[in-house]
Amino acid sequence: MMNSQLQPNRRTVLAAAGVGIVGVAVAACGSSSTDSGSGDAPAAPTVELTYTPALDGPAPNPTAEYSVRAANGVLDPNVKLVNPRGKTVAGKLSDDRTTFTVSEPLGYDTEYTWAGSATGFDRKTVQLDGSFTTLAPANQLNVVVNIGDGQEVGIAAPLILKFSGTVEDKAAVEKALTVTTTPHTEGGWAWLGEDNGSRVHWRPKEYFEPGTKVSMKAKFYGLDHGGGAYGAADVTSDYTIGRAQVVKAEASSHQIVVIRDGATLMTLPCSYGGGDLDRNVTRSGIHVVTEKYEDFYMTNPAAGYFNIRERFAVRISNNGEFIHANPETIGVQGSANVTNGCINLSLENAQRYFQTAIYGDPVEVTGTRIALSEADGDLYDWIFDWSAWQGMSAIKGQAPDTSVPATPKTAPRPR
Repeated sequence: MMNSQLQPNRRTVLAAAGVGIVGVAVAACGSSSTDSGSGDAPAAPTVELTYTPALDGPAPNPTAEYSVRAANGVLDPNVKLVNPRGKTVAGKLSDDRTTFTVSEPLGYDTEYTWAGSATGFDRKTVQLDGSFTTLAPANQLNVVVNIGDGQEVGIAAPLILKFSGTVEDKAAVEKALTVTTTPHTEGGWAWLGEDNGSRVHWRPKEYFEPGTKVSMKAKFYGLDHGGGAYGAADVTSDYTIGRAQVVKAEASSHQIVVIRDGATLMTLPCSYGGGDLDRNVTRSGIHVVTEKYEDFYMTNPAAGYFNIRERFAVRISNNGEFIHANPETIGVQGSANVTNGCINLSLENAQRYFQTAIYGDPVEVTGTRIALSEADGDLYDWIFDWSAWQGMSAIKGQAPDTSVPATPKTAPRPR
């Protein structure tokens, strides 16, 4: 009985211990409350928005990266960038909803406005509010490409990009160009003389292999071409090299030999340009077929004829040289050279050759006293050896700054 009074009850001890723990916990809370001066939790930060490019910066390039980013919150699904007509620009919201990024190029000299909202961790909503205007070029340069998508061309065809104005920063433009060939083909860009605008040509070191696939991409839109001019648009060209056809044209033989894939396809008697006057001499060098007409009207005031209908005319230079039918010289075809610079064939032979010719076929003229040169039109790429060609690159060499008229007065005249 006495032992029972002296020993405390186990349940009573545990209860007392529980009271002690609670008391300590309350004291700790009281101490924390006293230190902060308040029992409220700290306020969550309000969402902050960052625009790229900055809204108060200089007019941005339309190809720059455009985005808005949220810190201390998330962007709402209604975020967008709109143009002056209210059209939404394509873009994507990141998976964590912190960044919206525009996914298409913008226009030049155009005002765009951010719209939508963002929600902070404090559950407060902030509206996107801001606009900017893209840069306004002093001039936009367009480009014409000589070979279209899906076209099949000859083994000597150069790829030509003709600009609507002068390109001052040729190195920057050339760096924006890529050419991919399958199989790999060594080639390079060269800047030729100005002709109402700059022009850059790409050609292989040697003739293409038949069947080669060529893909060119020019990232010109938004690119500074120098002198305040920017590219008007990106351009591409995807085409194929056809069969290997070469015309061997030795003037002293009074014939042309058409070789297809290494074998002689046809040998045709002809007459070349007479050697009495410079303007009548068929130029020696690698010409390139550029176009052909079943009927073509030729004029040569110096020779005294105007709008004479010629049949099956294949142009091999922009200086007036053609391979075409001419019944007036048929009596000397195969024995004498009497033309005004063209290569004359009979009607039947001209048609036979005409049917085989395509853009880019090489016509190798030899045996005359005047060589093909820059004065003979706008396609004289193969007069340069490979080292000289590379030297006309704005990156590897020094691009020339010359002016070459499209149709020189000293060029051979049609017929």
